[in-house]
Amino acid sequence: MLEQRIPQHFIDSADLKYQSAQSMGPAIAAAIQAMVVSLTSGARVLSCGVGPGGALAQLFAALCVNGFERERPELSALALVPDATWSPCGTPGVEGARLARQVRALGQAGDVLLVLAVDGNEPELLQAVQAAHERDMTVVACFGRDGAALARLLRETDVQIGVMHERAARVRELQVLVLHCLCDGMDTLLLGDQEIAL
Repeated sequence: MLEQRIPQHFIDSADLKYQSAQSMGPAIAAAIQAMVVSLTSGARVLSCGVGPGGALAQLFAALCVNGFERERPELSALALVPDATWSPCGTPGVEGARLARQVRALGQAGDVLLVLAVDGNEPELLQAVQAAHERDMTVVACFGRDGAALARLLRETDVQIGVMHERAARVRELQVLVLHCLCDGMDTLLLGDQEIAL
């Protein structure tokens, strides 16, 4: 059973990536442009997600600050985390707004908020997007399925990167690739096109 099941994961993941290569390219390029404009004007990129998406947000921020595949100055990026340390003490009605509170506290006009979602109905992420709009930030949303409520919240000036798949595992696999494309694209625009040393 496992002898067939394990290779099928590889096949399904490769198929989705192949099918998505052309269709997702323009949105990823638009996201790269928005982030570079923000960073070169002295603003920064905030990233967020919930559950495994939160870990991906931290990965993205780390790649921005520490570098992707070549040496470069640090890029101003910060991952927002919806953990217990950000819960307001005894304040009713704001338990689910931990990310939104961080966006309002740390976000400024001109910043970009990168949102990593699976189905687009995660309440904390919806509130974070609303908070970003209050701060006049651009939102880059990478989500699975049809984006649901998250896609409907986005403005014309925002960027949506849709991963058209139902399985959360496939969505997250492609989100990792999207993050790598974002980092490589920013490096290319900021540093020029170079061969990467192996």
